[in-house]
Amino acid sequence: MIDTDRITGAARELGGKVQSSVGDFVGSDRDSVEGRMREAQGRGEALYGQAKDAVRHATGEVADLAEDIYAQAGDTVRQGRNAVSRQVEEAPLASLLIAGLVGYGLAVLLHGRR
Repeated sequence: MIDTDRITGAARELGGKVQSSVGDFVGSDRDSVEGRMREAQGRGEALYGQAKDAVRHATGEVADLAEDIYAQAGDTVRQGRNAVSRQVEEAPLASLLIAGLVGYGLAVLLHGRR
């Protein structure tokens, strides 16, 4: 989707070119200067519209990337959960021992040895 500033800017720039050309042709300095000012204003407006389009496009790309990362993270968490579940089912005693050691290690890290 093209920003309306790009369209109106391009139209204003074209109108300014025509006005300055007509002013140059008939020898009207006023029309020539006004046309060039209008052309510059239109060019600026068109550039502003291009910048808005670029930001809109970049924002969309970032949102799509964030959605992909979120989906991949969810898949990774599900895979990890399934792997742990299988391990606990296959070796419940070893899993309990590992969980106890992890808990003890966290307690030591949080509270230190006294």
